[in-house]
Formats: sequence, C-alpha cells, structure tokens
Amino acid sequence: MKYLHTMVRVTDIDASLDFYCNKMGMVETRRYESEQGRFTLVFVAPPGNEDAPVELTYNWDPEDYDEGRNFGHLAYQVDDIYAFCQSLMDQGVTINRPPRDGRMAFIRSPDNISIELLQAGDALPQQEPWASMENVGHW
Repeated sequence: MKYLHTMVRVTDIDASLDFYCNKMGMVETRRYESEQGRFTLVFVAPPGNEDAPVELTYNWDPEDYDEGRNFGHLAYQVDDIYAFCQSLMDQGVTINRPPRDGRMAFIRSPDNISIELLQAGDALPQQEPWASMENVGHW
C-alpha cells in the first residue's frame, strides 16, 4: 500500500492557496481543470515532501460544505513549533490550540479543516506566551 493524497473540498481556491502556500509554506505540485466536470484540482505539499500532497478540490458551482468533524485533521511536522505558530499569527491565522506543551498545536484552514502541527523531535521547553494561551474555538 502507498499513500497517495488527502482530498479536501474548498470554497475559495484563491483563499485556500494563500493559506496553504503563502501562510503554511507549501508548494503547488500540480493542477487539473475539468470544464466538463466543472471542477479544479490543485495539489499542494510541503517542500521536499511532495509525495504527501493535499488535493484541494474546487467545484465551480457553489456548494455549502458542513464542517465535518468525522474528517479528523491533516498533520504536519515543523522544525520549530513556536516560530511556525508565531509566523502564522503574524499573518492573521488563529491558533485554536496553542503549543502550550512545546509539542502540538491546531489551526484551521479557511474552510475549517483542522490542521495539527507537531514539533519535530522532542517537545521544545515550555515558554510564554504559549504556555498561558487559552484555546480559541474548537479544533
């Protein structure tokens, strides 16, 4: 068995690409548009880890997607969870579950997809302001 990709439906392809590529630091690896099917598929992945993409599916005809907690979350390993979360906050991303433990945080995409961020290696020593931050919303 080989992992291929995870697909999430998005309502605004530009907002999603801004989030995944500009804010999260991923790269677009390929794109497919189907006029007949009226959809666009954009694959994004962490640099150097292009074999673990997320397929962003944009249906051209508007649809309402309910937030599906049964989906679970996407998970990405980062080199410095504090620096990564700070960068996201500086770009206006809400940290729903701050990395109080120096190990794990949760954020959400523009379409409310839950994303877990995990510190590479051992947890970093606890530090402020993270250690005192409360959860925001749900994750």
